[in-house]
Amino acid sequence: MKKQDINAKVKIIPLGGMEQIGMNITAFECEDSIIVVDCGLAFPTDDMLGIDLVIPDVSYLKQNIEKVKGFVITHGHEDHIGALPYILRDINVPVYGTKLTIGLIENKLKEHNLLKNTKRKVIKHGQSINLGCFRIEFIKTNHSIADASALAIFSPAGVILHTGDFKIDYTPVFGEIADLERFAELGKKGVLALLCDSTNAIRPGFTPSEKTVGKTFDNIFADHKTNRIIVATFASNVDRVQQVINSAAKYGRKVVVEGRSMVNVIGTASELGYINIPEGTLIDIDHLKNYPEEQTVLITTGSQGESMAALSRMAGSTHKKVSIKPNDVIILSSNPIPGNEKAVSKVVNELSVKGAEVICEDTHVSGHACQEEIKLMYALVRPKYSIPVHGEYRHLMAQKKLVQAMGMPKENVIIMSSGDVVELGQESCKIVDHVQSGAILVDGLGVGDVGNIVLRDRQNLAQNGIIVVVLTLEKYSNQLLAGPDIVSRGFVYVRESEDLMEEARGIVNDAVQDCLDRHINDWGKIKNIIRDSLSDFLWKRMKRNPMILPIIMEV
Repeated sequence: MKKQDINAKVKIIPLGGMEQIGMNITAFECEDSIIVVDCGLAFPTDDMLGIDLVIPDVSYLKQNIEKVKGFVITHGHEDHIGALPYILRDINVPVYGTKLTIGLIENKLKEHNLLKNTKRKVIKHGQSINLGCFRIEFIKTNHSIADASALAIFSPAGVILHTGDFKIDYTPVFGEIADLERFAELGKKGVLALLCDSTNAIRPGFTPSEKTVGKTFDNIFADHKTNRIIVATFASNVDRVQQVINSAAKYGRKVVVEGRSMVNVIGTASELGYINIPEGTLIDIDHLKNYPEEQTVLITTGSQGESMAALSRMAGSTHKKVSIKPNDVIILSSNPIPGNEKAVSKVVNELSVKGAEVICEDTHVSGHACQEEIKLMYALVRPKYSIPVHGEYRHLMAQKKLVQAMGMPKENVIIMSSGDVVELGQESCKIVDHVQSGAILVDGLGVGDVGNIVLRDRQNLAQNGIIVVVLTLEKYSNQLLAGPDIVSRGFVYVRESEDLMEEARGIVNDAVQDCLDRHINDWGKIKNIIRDSLSDFLWKRMKRNPMILPIIMEV
């Protein structure tokens, strides 16, 4: 790496992860090198009908593909690795991360048949890699998944520090405490800019240690010795699963892990030694019936009320192997992600109707830093510029306030939007440009083939239904041979509205006759006239606007 250059500039370009929780991906560009930190997905909002997941638009990386040196991943959560299988197809560069992170990424690549042609490299904490004109050092942090890292990015313009997702946990469940010493050393030498996690910037105080949840679990297990216990949590929260297993082993219970993503993550974590499961504790779900209920614990996905996840299927009585009984105790070990509150309360209600007891108090701690930890990070690193990342606008602003309270001039705190280009040098840090960014929707195997127009149609169909008008014309004479027939779906119940349908047929018939009398041969025109006349009629009669599809056949 070259010595620091007073005139050198680094561009920082978040392609996702600003103004939203999720879809984190940020490009760092200097001279002829681009490195990309994280490559995550977001989950669809309620209005994205039929969409499975959302990935970032990486057109900028495609246009500059010859500069892109690699993906550097901070940790193994979906909102940081989930888009890799989709984006590596177009941008096939090496992926760097710690052991567990790469293990989880390999799971994904295997599913998408990309293992053979993707280069992966496992980096230990404290190690550095050189990519183009950047050197990147991985620094140990704590988060709700093991092996999380902050990144020190050494560039010709100076040192940029990216915290990744972090909290400061002095008693982590697995592994060491965060390397605060290294943050302080870097701060002493001088850090140009800090990109710090803002997810919990609104919450005062400190985030409690993950270990506090273990105590709560122990108490719940002690109080419910005659009940079956079901724990729902995030599939990726390996430390949480470890603590459930600890409590289960302590009280002599067998453990079943249920839910595809949960089985995958726990499988990978135990192969790589990130979770410690006592011999004979884990049993297969098919063997549940061989044990008395009060001697079993189920750890399952679905703590966010996702409709396809295991807990939701149990609550809705559609799970093949587990049915909820009045004696069950269900622990929801997570907070609803903003926007999921309705789905979660629906599942809680369904479980309560079945007579189960649902516990959500004190069974979760966040994986993200609250205000005091964010302040500690700034106090250690003492950056010249602050660029809050990972969060909705209100979270970014909350971090800005904190940093200003600590004495940073307000012009040195840069609030970015996805797609903004910040140019960072020794003496300046400002937004200079904007590149294409946004969300690409994934539906089944289709990536990006569903856009705003298709979504608008889906919303329209969902709200107003559809009417199909079918008629047959003779080839040369344009005589009406059959029809018009009207088929409707999601508009009105046809059997009870026969008069309305008859009238509608009359309207279409008149419109078609009128076209034929005026010798209009252009089918596009005929279809438009049918559409307009039927639409007017239905609006006057019903005040409704269904989608109208005229179909003309020729004989």
